[in-house]
Order: sequence, then structure tokens, then C-alpha cells
Amino acid sequence: MNQPPHSPRPPDWLRPPGVAAGTWQYVHQRTIARHYDDFVADTPLCELDRRYVLETLAAVSPAPAATLGAESDDFPPLILDLGAGTGRLADPVRQLGYDVLAVDLSQSMLETLLERHGDRAATQTPAAGTILPMRANLVQLDALADAIADHAICMFSTIGMIQGRANRVRFLCHIARAVRPGGCLILHVHRRWAALRETGGMRRLLRSWIDSFRGEAEFGDATYAYRGLDKMFMHRFSEREIQSELKAAGWTVQRIDRVGLDGGELTQSAWNASGLFLVCTRE
Repeated sequence: MNQPPHSPRPPDWLRPPGVAAGTWQYVHQRTIARHYDDFVADTPLCELDRRYVLETLAAVSPAPAATLGAESDDFPPLILDLGAGTGRLADPVRQLGYDVLAVDLSQSMLETLLERHGDRAATQTPAAGTILPMRANLVQLDALADAIADHAICMFSTIGMIQGRANRVRFLCHIARAVRPGGCLILHVHRRWAALRETGGMRRLLRSWIDSFRGEAEFGDATYAYRGLDKMFMHRFSEREIQSELKAAGWTVQRIDRVGLDGGELTQSAWNASGLFLVCTRE
């Protein structure tokens, strides 16, 4: 039997904090999850952030696959993958030997993740970890125990999908509580001023600033058409803004790398940067 293109969407008054109206529609659109991997397959940022995450994890902790054998009784270290989607990053991370708690609000995304990556026996790496799905709103992660995870990743500007500074700081506070002392958070955000390099970007920035001045939105908020949705939400950050939100949640930024305009490589130039990778540790 063919599945409907979307799961029943709860009424808008049940929309959780930090979830914009367009995002609420997005998480209940089954076809987006089904075709997500194909849709982003040729996006240069996907390959760049995969390499960045794996190289950063290798630098901050020993590879668990090298220390945990198939017969070991030790538990692998745990990574929080926040906004895991269909497992685009969760699977390569678990291949290193980490267990991955894959958190996403979309039930369809998590179902697709399990279909594609849920069978540990299918892996060719004996010491590979396990992907553990968890459906949750990123702003409401009270169910996570304190110091449960070794590290956390939040990539592809997932934090930019959270509406409202207070909600983003609350999310970052949850992660600071859930990650053990000495652990790190690897984060990606879209850069606000990259709009100056886009057609019509100056006009959109001006409109965003006017809306923020009127108290109707935050400077950097935007809605746009995305795969049949007319009001997908994204917040773009200034470098100072994301550092301020991280500091408010108890994170210390150890490293910032700029992502080039095409998303396929890093750059030293702020003018040519579309986004930022940040590596943070707990204070």
C-alpha cells in the first residue's frame, strides 16, 4: 500500500516552542524525508561537513573502533546527532565505533533513517556502533540525562531552524548539560552577511532589519520556498551573534572555520564565506 505524501499534521496550536509554522509543515511532509538523501546528494556542503565532523572527532578523542573490539563489554562513547534527519552523518560516525543518539522532530525522517541504517549487522565494520533514534523537539530535551554523551554535532544549519534566540539558547543549554565535561559540540550555521553576495540579498537583509526594528522578527530571520513549502524558516547568524548565544549557554568557542560560498571548501575570507563551522567545549 502506498503511504500518503504527508503524515497528519497536528493543529498549529500544538506547535512546539522554537518551531516555525513552515518547519511544522516540513516535519510532517513524508515525501521530503523519502527523497531527502537524493535531494542533497550533490550539495557540496554535505561532503564538506561530513569530512569536518569525522576529522574533528578524530582530533578530540581516540577512535573507539581502535579500542573496542567485537567481544568487548565496554560501552562505546556516545555522540548526539541533533537534527539527524535520515542519518546522513549518523552512519559515518557510527562506523568509527561511536553509538549515535539521532535526534529529530520528524517521524518520517527517523523512519527513513531506520530503514537505511538501522541494521547494525549489515555493516562491514565489526566495531561499528549503533544508531539510536529519538523523536524530540530540540528546544525540549529535558529527557536527556546529564552528562550522557561524549560529544554532540549539530550540522547543516539545524540550529538556524530554531526560531527565537531564547529557544536557541535553551537548546544549547540542554546540550551543555547532556555532554560530559571535556566533550565538544561541532556546529554549523549559515552566515547572515553572505546575503550580500546573492541576487536580491541586500533587499532581503533590509527587510529583515525593518521587521526586527518593528519587533515582528529577529534580524537574520527569513522564510523561503523549499520543495513545495512556501514558508520554510531559517535564521542566519552573524559571527558575534552565534558566539554570544553559545557563551550564554556555557560553551566556549575553541575554533571557527569559514565555509566558502559554494559550500565545498573552507576559506579565510569573510567576504567569501557562506557559513561557519564552530568547535566548542563546555566551560
